[in-house]
Amino acid sequence: MPSNPKKATGAGRRIKIFPSILNSDLGDLRSVIRALDSCHADGVHLDVMDGNFVPNITFGPGTIAAIRGASSLHFEAHLMISNPEKYVAQFAQAGADSIIVHYEASQRLHELASKVKSLGKGFGIALNPQTEVDAIKPYLSSIDTLLIMSVNPGFGGQKFMPGSIDKIKAARMLLDNSSASTTLAVDGGINQHTCPDAIAGGANELIIGSAIFGNGGVSKNLKEFMGICTSATSADA
Repeated sequence: MPSNPKKATGAGRRIKIFPSILNSDLGDLRSVIRALDSCHADGVHLDVMDGNFVPNITFGPGTIAAIRGASSLHFEAHLMISNPEKYVAQFAQAGADSIIVHYEASQRLHELASKVKSLGKGFGIALNPQTEVDAIKPYLSSIDTLLIMSVNPGFGGQKFMPGSIDKIKAARMLLDNSSASTTLAVDGGINQHTCPDAIAGGANELIIGSAIFGNGGVSKNLKEFMGICTSATSADA
């Protein structure tokens, strides 16, 4: 289960980078995972889409099980699916180390949190751009990760939505003013230009897809983001 620093401000803060494999070579995922491992990524973000909750279909627990043996990296399953309560056990069994579900996808979030944690996995809740941060208040004591979507979920390569920075700041304030020890993650449109703003807003985990798997190669791009994160956190001092 991931460590979850309560505060995201101050010198020495370390930002975790979880590459999203949605924009990688899906025909050779085991090689993709090994490459991320060798480049010292913090984990792998697995975007699971069902064509119902979002207008796209990706993969399921069988694919996760098939690539689990390629790396010991933390596998974070982001379930962009309807009725996630029916499937979390399958994803846990497949090898996901943490499971994130959408606030908008279930009316049984307390039950889901208990079930996921009983399986020995970290639990997170994602908020779509239209959902206010205050919606998460009843679940603060139950979540390990709060994921702010900075694009509408469903497809990779989208542009970071301008209003997301204010939402990230509001989420950071909410977490810091509570007794929760929760990672604040941001997913969608993170690139070399938006990365520093997300960090300044209080994020301590970044989900990055096309900007890592695009031009330049995984190793070069990931190292560049690690440098950006180090510079951004040094500025907090």
